[in-house]
Order: sequence, then structure tokens, then C-alpha cells
Amino acid sequence: MQTRFDKKMAARKAAGRKGIFIYITAGAPDIQTTLRAVKEAEKAGADVIELGLPFSDPMADGPVIQDASVCALRGGMTTQKELEIVRQIRTFSDIPLIGMGYANTMLHYGFERFVKDFKAAGMDGIIVPDVPHEESGEMRRICAEQSFHLAEFITPGTTPARMKETCVGATGFIYCVSNNGVTGVKKIDYSTIGKVCAQARSFTDTPLAVGFGIGSPEAAVDAAVHADAVIVGSAVVGRLMKGQFDDAMALIRAMREALDAAYCAN
Repeated sequence: MQTRFDKKMAARKAAGRKGIFIYITAGAPDIQTTLRAVKEAEKAGADVIELGLPFSDPMADGPVIQDASVCALRGGMTTQKELEIVRQIRTFSDIPLIGMGYANTMLHYGFERFVKDFKAAGMDGIIVPDVPHEESGEMRRICAEQSFHLAEFITPGTTPARMKETCVGATGFIYCVSNNGVTGVKKIDYSTIGKVCAQARSFTDTPLAVGFGIGSPEAAVDAAVHADAVIVGSAVVGRLMKGQFDDAMALIRAMREALDAAYCAN
């Protein structure tokens, strides 16, 4: 069964366009800003919203998203409130939603219950960066039964053997981590992850999305050479946390325009 996510990415591929995934931390700086940001990000050109589920020890995230998670948690963010945010988004948008969170929260809630509840609320998949492929078998089984995507990861350090194991059977998209480290805007040589993406193509047709470090239209264009989509997080979250809402949306529009100018086939 095709999900909202599958349909969106298929449409982007058919149109010769690159996808933009925008990460927004649920509840940072507050719930109303989160909802408004989702609505306006879609208008600005976002294809997918990656909804960050705040956790006290977000090991894959850099200082900007760490601070946003702390802000959301101090503001009372909970799993139940995250569910309600997803439900509210579905009252005004059909944009694909991919959650991004950590195993501790999901296992405490009960992973199967988590998947069923968030799918029912309107989410299309999840990213769990602290569970490696070798330990995700039960999670993958539950997600497959619910037609709920569980993103796989590849990095510059992924060996060909592990890449094959990770990519074969992957659904939704494969998260291509551009560099060794955590999230955050930085200057990246995207040719390194480009070689990894090229290798991954021999194992899968699942969309590839490059993330980590993308903070400008120019960086988005450079990263998109190698993949189907780019993931933008800290550059947007940082502006939202500083009260620079309009600047955050302007950045998304600028990235959308740059990607379409560089790659759109129509």
C-alpha cells in the first residue's frame, strides 16, 4: 500500500523535482508556533515534515536541536501532546509526516502501540537514530505490518556489505548522513556522501535523502546532486527558536526555488 509519503516522492520523481524535508521540533518554542510552521513550510515549498519528538538526550542532534528539545520538554511536551499535534496538523494539511525520535520514549510507550497510535493520528513513518539496523528487526516487523515507514541510515563509513543489508528491503526513504558528527549547519563536502549514495543505488530504488549540515540554498543544491531529497533541520529550527519565523520560511522558499532552478525537468 502506498503511503502519503510514497505518493509524494513518486510525484516529485515523475516531475523531475528534488524533495525538501523540513525538520520542526514539536513544541519548540511552543505548540502554536509548531502548527503554524508546518502550515507555512508547506506553502513555502516543503514536501515532507520531519516532526522532532523531543527527548532529553538526543544523541544525533547538535546544539540547536538539543536546545529546542529542552525548550519543548520544559514547556510540558509529552508523547500524548505530540499525538495531538499530529492530529491537529491533519485538520489542515495532508503533507507527509515522518517522526524523528529516540528509542527510550517509544519503548516506554510500547513500540507497537506507538506505531498504531501515531499512524492513526496521521503520521507516515519514523526515524529512530539510536537503534542500528542489526537491532531493529522487531521494529521493522511492526512497522511493515502497519504500512508505517522505519527509515534506514547510511553514512560515509558504511561498508558495502552493511549497505546491502541495510538498503535491501528499505521502505519510505534512506537517510544519508552527510558527515561524521551531529546535526547542525556546517560546510560539507557532499561528494563524500555522493559516493555512498551512488553505491546505495545498486541495492535499492528507495528514495535517498541527504541530511546534516544543509543551511543554505547553495548547500541544498550541492547535496541534492546525489539524492532524491534534502533534509533541513537546524537552519530552520534555529530561526524559529530566535523568533525569526519569517526568515525561516524565506529560507525554505529560497531552497525550493534554488532546487527547482537547478534540477526541475519541466
